[in-house]
Amino acid sequence: MKRFVLVLLFWLWVVGMISDPVLAEDYDKDFLVRADFSNRVLTDSSFTKANLREINLSNSDLRGVSLFGANLESANLQGANLSNSTLDTARFVNANLTNAILEGAFAFNAKFEGATIEGADFTEVEFREDAQKLLCKSAKGVNPVTGRKTRDTLDCD
Repeated sequence: MKRFVLVLLFWLWVVGMISDPVLAEDYDKDFLVRADFSNRVLTDSSFTKANLREINLSNSDLRGVSLFGANLESANLQGANLSNSTLDTARFVNANLTNAILEGAFAFNAKFEGATIEGADFTEVEFREDAQKLLCKSAKGVNPVTGRKTRDTLDCD
């Protein structure tokens, strides 16, 4: 079945009905330390429980991606779009989330200690209250794409 889908997508691309087919990739449990995935379209891909320490995902389209239980310690997610992604139990310790969009993401039990979040958009993100309070301590800036203030998207007092 997978082969049929790939052949169909290739044929549609050849006849010009779709441009550059993009398929979700499975990187579950992969070791991708210091890998460069910047400026990539990775929508709906899965990085569940992957080791992504110091990975470069800057300016990538990560909408709908699963990062469940992934280690993103010191990762570069600057300008990445993580809308509607699963970030539950992921570790964003010392990660760079400058100008990232996390709108509608599920981040319950995610760890954000030391993360840089200037200009990040956390609109309707589901996370624990203690994580929200931690993020509010360093929240500042306005997301250049959505125009929303980081503090407002975190519902900081």
